[in-house]
Amino acid sequence: MNIRTTAGSLSSQIRAIIDDLRHLEGPLLPILHAIQDAFGYIPEEAKPIIADELNLSRAEVHGVITFYHDFRAQPTGRHVLKLCRAEACQAMGGEQLAATLLARLGVDWHGTTPDNALTVEPVYCLGLCAMAPACMLDGQPIARLDEDCLTDIAGEVRR
Repeated sequence: MNIRTTAGSLSSQIRAIIDDLRHLEGPLLPILHAIQDAFGYIPEEAKPIIADELNLSRAEVHGVITFYHDFRAQPTGRHVLKLCRAEACQAMGGEQLAATLLARLGVDWHGTTPDNALTVEPVYCLGLCAMAPACMLDGQPIARLDEDCLTDIAGEVRR
């Protein structure tokens, strides 16, 4: 959904998400996912609201958010490229491909290009080990990567 709002509205929307999901057993993870789905990330302002509404400490909420790699603290670019960093992909040249792409884009892991087109994130195994190296672009797996393929992907999403 990825909506942008003012602070007052943000608080209202976060509380509405919590109200919709608080009835679940162990509602924290579903609430965090719903907030990230709504905003594209988990705003810092959400942590104290979630903690208060679920009777948790802010540290507990922060700990869960930072433990799971898929939760984001900042908005991403229009596209997200997740490059596999697991052993099979590394053995097939994935580490060098990643280093080349990051240098070419001028970003580091979790970085977003200045034009806000692409965020590059590490992922640890996509289950495509027999077709390594692999990545996932906006949720779609791509296997048997090489430098030309990654250059084409990065160029296409930046247009």
